[in-house]
Amino acid sequence: MGPWSRVRAAKCQMLVTSFFVLLLGLSMATLAALTYFGAHFAVIGRASSDRTPYEAMHRWAFYVGISLAGLLTLGAILGAAATGFLCFALVFGALVQVAFWRFHNPTQVEDALLDAYDLVYDRAVKNLSGTPRQQLVAIQDTFLCCGKSSPFSLLGDVEAGLCRGEQAARQDCLVGIRSFLRTHRNIASTLTGIGLAAMVYAMLLSSFLWFAIRSGGSLDRKGKYTLSRRVPGCQPQEPSFFRRSQGSPKL
Repeated sequence: MGPWSRVRAAKCQMLVTSFFVLLLGLSMATLAALTYFGAHFAVIGRASSDRTPYEAMHRWAFYVGISLAGLLTLGAILGAAATGFLCFALVFGALVQVAFWRFHNPTQVEDALLDAYDLVYDRAVKNLSGTPRQQLVAIQDTFLCCGKSSPFSLLGDVEAGLCRGEQAARQDCLVGIRSFLRTHRNIASTLTGIGLAAMVYAMLLSSFLWFAIRSGGSLDRKGKYTLSRRVPGCQPQEPSFFRRSQGSPKL
């Protein structure tokens, strides 16, 4: 396979990779939108105050997801012209940071969400007829759960009154929230892993194409020679070696 055949093959692979990166960016944007505007996260966000760790983490996850989606989309557009290396490198660095943070803080998101639910639950137990009660009911209807199991609860009768009838057959809300977060975490981890692999491959392709384009002139001239047009009235000059040989005295 010649040099330009390899370059053409790399260009085709870059186009396919750019399309895949574009789909990955759309997936990231969808996940970020569902994380911020989805019913499960939004219902707890409306019930919790702005000063809770959950709200800060909620906004942080949304902004990071949207930023990654924007960089992926820009990289896919520039990658089609073999100029998206910088965007791919930025996304790779950001995904490495996300994976590192996720590895060292595996339960931080879950703890923040459960703490927000506990806060709403405690307010509802103390005020059964006010807004906290309505917020708790909204959370339980969204997660299809009711109440929570706590061996240290001192308000057993009041808590038992929160789940009556068909609601009593629902699962524990702590279990339901953990199950939902596990599914969401698996999707996010899958996208992160795919993104890391795709960014490495895209950076290698874009680097190869960039160097191939810079050395494209020499590759194009390799093995080709250009004959200059002869000017009328001009005699072709012989090489200097032959001119010196003819001018030397004979022995």
